Amino acid sequence: MSIVVEGLSYVYMKGTPYEKVALEDVNLKIDSGEFVGIIGHTGSGKSTLIQHFNGLLKPSSGKVYINGMDVAGKNLKELRRQVGIVFQYPEHQLFEETVFKDVAFGLVKQGLPEKEIAAGVKQALSTVGLPESILDKSPFELSGGQRRRVAIAGVLAINPNILVLDEPTAGLDPRGKDEIFDFISYLHKSRGITIILVSHSMEDVAKLTKRVVVMNNGRIEMEGFTWDIFRNTDRLEKIGLSAPQISYLMKRLKAVIPQLNEDIFTVQEAKKELLKFLKHS
Repeated sequence: MSIVVEGLSYVYMKGTPYEKVALEDVNLKIDSGEFVGIIGHTGSGKSTLIQHFNGLLKPSSGKVYINGMDVAGKNLKELRRQVGIVFQYPEHQLFEETVFKDVAFGLVKQGLPEKEIAAGVKQALSTVGLPESILDKSPFELSGGQRRRVAIAGVLAINPNILVLDEPTAGLDPRGKDEIFDFISYLHKSRGITIILVSHSMEDVAKLTKRVVVMNNGRIEMEGFTWDIFRNTDRLEKIGLSAPQISYLMKRLKAVIPQLNEDIFTVQEAKKELLKFLKHS
């Protein structure tokens, strides 16, 4: 399930004194099955871009195609079945009296039979690592991390081919954060769906994604393999971003231990590199 963006521009409140160009001549292709990170400072155009992927916004100019389907077309129901977007703090959108009803909401809207709805809800709950015993509970009785997963399960229940996550772990403690990313990684590996992660955390992007798109002032500033992007520390810093913190530590260690590889962007890689050095020292 591919995404093709051609010459996309978007202007908020066009023709008013508050007119603001949010995107300008963006060109991008995301292939089926990719795990892509989108990074950029606040106001860089990240959220505006992803809202075009399921028709929440329509281009001021240019085109966006999802598997060949023009997002400016009329078939929004099908488009939103294929592309699921999880925005920041999705648990704030929970409103039903039970977990089952909240997760089932999208399936009910599709008019599916009760048996299919029940099966879809249970499958989605299992995917996010939650037990069926909570189905009859109010979502507001659950912990913050559990509510977050219930909200994501509601998006996964419609079985999208593309999942877009906008700061999916914002506000969670380290344990809740790890749980969310563990099942997202599992989902990508087991189902092979296309995943797009929007995040301010360079550490999370480095750990999870294979390719990164860097947004700046409504344009794509950089695009490439994750390790290539994070090697460009100077360029990232010029636009108010940074490489993962562990990479700065490895550069400082290399000044003391020249044998170390400084192109390290995750804690796991750093651990392997340091253990390798200790083993041979």
